[in-house]
Amino acid sequence: MQDQISSRIIKFSESLFESINIGIMVLDRSITVQLWNRFMEINSGIKPAEIVGKNLFDLFPKLPSDWVRRKVKNVFLLKNRSYSSWKERPFLFKFKHNRQITGAGEYMFQDVTFIPLRDNAGEVEAVCVTISDVTDVGIYQNALKDANDVIVYLKELSHTDGLTGVFNRLHLEERLEDEFKRAMRYKKDLAYLMFDLDHFKKVNDDYGHLAGDTVLQEVAAKAKETLRSSDVFGRYGGEEFGVILPETEMDGAFRIAEKLCSVVGAEPVDYDKQKIGVTISIGVAQRHTGMSGYKALIDKADAALYRSKENGRNQVTKG
Repeated sequence: MQDQISSRIIKFSESLFESINIGIMVLDRSITVQLWNRFMEINSGIKPAEIVGKNLFDLFPKLPSDWVRRKVKNVFLLKNRSYSSWKERPFLFKFKHNRQITGAGEYMFQDVTFIPLRDNAGEVEAVCVTISDVTDVGIYQNALKDANDVIVYLKELSHTDGLTGVFNRLHLEERLEDEFKRAMRYKKDLAYLMFDLDHFKKVNDDYGHLAGDTVLQEVAAKAKETLRSSDVFGRYGGEEFGVILPETEMDGAFRIAEKLCSVVGAEPVDYDKQKIGVTISIGVAQRHTGMSGYKALIDKADAALYRSKENGRNQVTKG
């Protein structure tokens, strides 16, 4: 990997990144800053010439370095973007806001996104980190519920699992109910997968909860990359996930489940110079005319998942 990002990225960024009201910095594998836009300069007081080419932590020693390194490493490893809401971590940089409101706090609330920047061969050569000032959302989210743009923003947040970035249980069940009704109305196939991580408690006990969080994030990222664009994937709770497979019969769903098992178990998760082996167990269910509702489909998949566990784990069972 070259120490500097390509001229292609620089040329594009110079015309765009300076004009938007979002903080943008670009980091290479060693967390060396390659780009620092005007938003970052204004709020930090540090000019691009003072930080570009230097390690980010040299100028910001109080940043959560382990967290930032893990986020950047995961983008290089998984080639997927990663998101952190202000609800999980109120801010990354201690940038002061200008809101004159009691109780607003001293620093701006920030949403942070880590985006892979790819070369012509499709390999990740750098990570673009965006810093969005969402202080107004944090302060006024209850008072501004009638504002359409805030409603849209908060609705999106309400659908997302904060740790993995996939859909949460509420949204997953809402979508499954809709798909179940549609499948009944038009007599379409519908399948549902439930899977969870094998021996996940042992991962937390042996390596710590931060390692467990990393394992959940990487498993979710691998699963999302493996599934089809039409599939609906979400975290059901804890180490358990669900996948809605519209217009998919049992054999097709079983093949998808086997592929998920294979992809997740193929390589261990790297965490803090340790390799953590991960496998999953899956239950597969298909809608049939005798089912009373979508919850019967969940129950059937859950029962099949339980049998996968009973029979030795790291396998798929039909419900």
